[in-house]
Amino acid sequence: MLMNYSRYAAFARRGQLAALDSYLARSKLIRRSDFYQEALAPFLWEDKLVCLPQNVSSLVVYYNKWLFDQAKIPYPSADWSWDEFLQAAKALTREFKGIDQFGLGTQASMPRVAPFIWQNGGQLVDRPQFPTRLTIMTEQGLEAIQWFVDLRLKHKVMPDAVAEKAESSESRFQNGRLGMYLNSRARVPAFRRIRGFEWDVAPLPHHRQRATILHSDGFCMAERSTNKYAAWAFIEFAMSAEGQTILAATGRTVPSLKAVANSPVFLEPNAPPKNSRVFLDVIPTIRAVPVTETWVDVEETFGKELERAMNGQASAHQAVATMIERTFKYFED
Repeated sequence: MLMNYSRYAAFARRGQLAALDSYLARSKLIRRSDFYQEALAPFLWEDKLVCLPQNVSSLVVYYNKWLFDQAKIPYPSADWSWDEFLQAAKALTREFKGIDQFGLGTQASMPRVAPFIWQNGGQLVDRPQFPTRLTIMTEQGLEAIQWFVDLRLKHKVMPDAVAEKAESSESRFQNGRLGMYLNSRARVPAFRRIRGFEWDVAPLPHHRQRATILHSDGFCMAERSTNKYAAWAFIEFAMSAEGQTILAATGRTVPSLKAVANSPVFLEPNAPPKNSRVFLDVIPTIRAVPVTETWVDVEETFGKELERAMNGQASAHQAVATMIERTFKYFED
């Protein structure tokens, strides 16, 4: 099976996933050291590797080069700041012949705002392993969340709730009416069908420090499988150079196998994005969310309250207080 690293804990805790360490140690096709450790680490459960990560994607900025040219602003650089990001979003937001064009589109969710909390020096939880509470009610956490909320409420560079419901930001980007869009590598196959303009990717803007968030799915094996060697044979092939090449050719994944990630099949400059290396350059700054059985519930609660703040139904402070109060039950002491 293929599962996101933030979703497998419920199965691992019940002993439903087989440890892959011994299979990997005997393999003649792949070695542990062949892979980015930033992708492997989140799939360790009680010091056992329970899944092998097929990708090491992260959150990046997709941008419409034609709209940047029309606004006469430079393309995003590897060193751009929050202020430069905001100024670009403002310059890209306008109404043209009765049609709204926005500078930025993204989701109201923890995976979208977490990198900005980290960049501002804040933390999501009290400890990475076995967290007991959210720790976003700090100056750094509140400041980052307020900045994120203000992109819609104060600066109006993002579609409001009504506009987003009428047409998603992803659709707006594909139709050429959105300057920047935050997402992972997963959107590349769909965006490669765009014919009306050129687009590329850039790293997230940075603030006090650099940070982005891991997006990774892993191949896992059921502990009760009646044919584990066949299951392993598939996982081993999918994670080998040949298998990772096939996956990379779809455009959807950032290979976790270093050799394929640094090969032409992934870095192909003749297929957008031209700057695929961005996904590799940011790997040292990737952070993972905690791996807990109830993290899905924490994220859902966080997202609902963040959406309320972004809709003006609660202040950022009120939303954070509610996030903390309503997620206590999802953490273990």
